[in-house]
Amino acid sequence: MIKAMKALMNDKRGNVLVMVGFSMPLLVGFAGLATDTIQWSLWKRQLQRAADSAAIAAVYAKQDSMSAETAVTRDLSHTQNTGFTLLGTPQVTHPTVSGYNYTTRVQLQLQRELSFSSFFMTSAPIITAAATAAATPGGDYCVISLEPNATQGIYATGSANLQLGCGMITNATDLNGAAFATGSAVVNASPIAAVGGINTTSTNWASGTEFQPYTSPIEDPFAGVQANPPSTCNGGSLTVNSNQTRVQTYDTSNPANNCFTSITVRGTLTLAPGTYYVSGGDFDLGSQAEVYANNGVTIVMTNVSTSSTATIGSVEMNGGSELQIQAPDTGDFAGIAIYQDRRASDTNNSGAANSPNKINGGNNSFYRGALYFPSQQVTYNGNSSANVACMQLVTRRVYFSGAANITNTCPSGSASGSFTAPDGQVRLIA
Repeated sequence: MIKAMKALMNDKRGNVLVMVGFSMPLLVGFAGLATDTIQWSLWKRQLQRAADSAAIAAVYAKQDSMSAETAVTRDLSHTQNTGFTLLGTPQVTHPTVSGYNYTTRVQLQLQRELSFSSFFMTSAPIITAAATAAATPGGDYCVISLEPNATQGIYATGSANLQLGCGMITNATDLNGAAFATGSAVVNASPIAAVGGINTTSTNWASGTEFQPYTSPIEDPFAGVQANPPSTCNGGSLTVNSNQTRVQTYDTSNPANNCFTSITVRGTLTLAPGTYYVSGGDFDLGSQAEVYANNGVTIVMTNVSTSSTATIGSVEMNGGSELQIQAPDTGDFAGIAIYQDRRASDTNNSGAANSPNKINGGNNSFYRGALYFPSQQVTYNGNSSANVACMQLVTRRVYFSGAANITNTCPSGSASGSFTAPDGQVRLIA
């Protein structure tokens, strides 16, 4: 008997099976914990994504003067399709964060049982996720590009030397540079904002420039202003030849008498205060032209035809020409110096050579008011000595290729001035 017991004790066969039997609870435990960890991480990620989305939606809602809480509820109604139900009501707060507006923090909680850990826990764990979103502050802009497509809305090249004293913004969505500066151009304007991207690494932007890529689009500041030309055009072609001088009076009783099929100036033209319509033709200033349109003048490029495809003329100011124009401070065209009808056909070409509108202001040029070309590109080659202290450009696209100095110091109380955009890019900040 003793011999048999000794033989059994010395028998090592089946030891591995015994060791495996003892380690099985540990292996099962590790596998269960690993499965629970993966599941918890997935739920946490889904919850965080829901919080991020809800916070961004809340900021957009506040920008549109809507309820942030309602926006969160609506946004999360789509999140419920992920298969989980939130614990309690989402916590929506609006902390103050320096440098941002419309800040919203959303905190969500989720309670779900884990398949393995539930055997050892008296209650399911609570998963918490929070996100804070905010909108970057808007800016003051004296150049607005309304281009809605994936192209460049603002382009500066050549010897352009822009000292704007205000910002530029474009609705263009090109990811590689909706606002672009290249060549030997020097652009001193801030902020530079775009719905698309900005080539922020370019050395053409002045030091300290604030960039706001992927911002919210800006609305047309003159969207409510209509051309409203007279039904007939009685003025014919207004032509001032070289070495000629003409003073154009304004007929307050009949707008048709202030409408011309074109305005072509090679000499000197003085316009009395009022609104002048150009039906179908161009506003063309030769290299030696001088036009004085002070004390409240608006030139409206339009067509008396009501056809949606009616021809709308362009503006051509050759180098050396002088234009002194001051927009009215009241009336339908308050703050607008040159207005181009929205029916103008877009050539859809970038570059100075292809621009239908060219402004080459001379040394004695003076601008006070907006140059409004919502449907076409404008190439600006202004002389750096020109007095353009109060000019705004609202165009489809703008192409700078010459020197310019726009300080945008408009007189107090005038209808002219920079445009203040609403808060821009909405982003997660925490």
